[in-house]
Amino acid sequence: MKKRKRNSAIAAGVIGNIMEWYDFALYGYMASIISGLFFPGENKIASLLATYGIFAAGFVMRPLGSAIFGWLGDTVSRSKAMFISVIMMVVPTFALGLLPTYDAIGLFAPAMLVIVRLAQGLSVGGEFSSSVTYLVETAPEKHRGLSGSYANIGSMGGMLLGAGMAALVTNLLPDNQVQAWGWRVPFLLGAVLGVVAIWLRRHLPRSSHFKEHDHQRGDTSPLKEAFTLNARETTQALMVASAYGALFYISLVFLPNWLKEYVHFPLGQAMTINTISTALLLFLIPVMGWLSDRFIRRTHLVAISMVLFGIGAYPLLIWLSGGSLISVVIVHIIFAILIAVLCGVAPSLFVELFPTRDRLSGYSVAYNMGLGVVGGATPMLCTWIISVTGNPLTLAGFMLMVALIGLAALIWMKDRSRVPLR
Repeated sequence: MKKRKRNSAIAAGVIGNIMEWYDFALYGYMASIISGLFFPGENKIASLLATYGIFAAGFVMRPLGSAIFGWLGDTVSRSKAMFISVIMMVVPTFALGLLPTYDAIGLFAPAMLVIVRLAQGLSVGGEFSSSVTYLVETAPEKHRGLSGSYANIGSMGGMLLGAGMAALVTNLLPDNQVQAWGWRVPFLLGAVLGVVAIWLRRHLPRSSHFKEHDHQRGDTSPLKEAFTLNARETTQALMVASAYGALFYISLVFLPNWLKEYVHFPLGQAMTINTISTALLLFLIPVMGWLSDRFIRRTHLVAISMVLFGIGAYPLLIWLSGGSLISVVIVHIIFAILIAVLCGVAPSLFVELFPTRDRLSGYSVAYNMGLGVVGGATPMLCTWIISVTGNPLTLAGFMLMVALIGLAALIWMKDRSRVPLR
């Protein structure tokens, strides 16, 4: 691929993920505010659980989206799947910013919220894996790790914008204005990002690697092949993606609300620190992808991150429970470094795991079931576990468990970071 077209492909992959993840993750950042508007009640934990439940519901749609867009990408083209997925995100995101609250229309408000989140989840199910597959397949062989990391630069950029807008709204506006109208502004701005993403993706060239190997697919459904011929790879990817998703959402979405609810740390400050640590990821993610290309094999580097997450969770959360500003800053930075390994290396690791004929189907389903269903349900599940045990530090045990699951899959997995794509 010529340099100009390659740069266009990278830009399209990055901006699409910025828009998708800004819109989708913003809901998680605004959870404590949305819970009072759509699920009012005396029990704040119950309202928060309901809000995270809707957050998880959006992720439940991701496997369906992954099946649809995986089939489209494996049978038609990667670029076509990327174009359609970003269009399908714009409308529900704009609609979310216009939704009436419980006070205005009663139970219809949370019902409409569920519909919007389900539509968003369907789109996200096809977006990330399609863009990663496209970026890695069109990259030079020795730069696949770095190229795959570009998609997560986009997703982290979207998370950063989401965290930044949430922090801006909660810090600059009085609480009554945030509740009245301020929470809507970040969602409505997502439509602007959507228009830019659609424009960049309107004429993406097809992946030459896909065209060269398209004849190998045969008449069998790529989704069927992912669960039969490549069932082992799909299972491995699912285990790693589940651990990745749980640790990702604990570190970058759940932690600010954990600090607010259980440590009584100011939410505005927690979101600001979260924004800074997310900004740090923008620099760390490509570094980790580059390291996996040059020095450390991808499975080894991801395993190191899992081990450090597992053994560090309990002492770090104990330190956080003291509520000091220093502890909150440093723990956010530590988690950011460990998450950067997963975000920078896992994309190319997943693409390399599957053969071309069913790559997008296998990757999409495993990734979205793991990071989507498991990761999306993690804030709700952790909130429930803490409410049952009465101990906020049970979060550390959950982090250790998922880290061990990811480590087991990596030990089982064959590393393909130094061989040509199949």
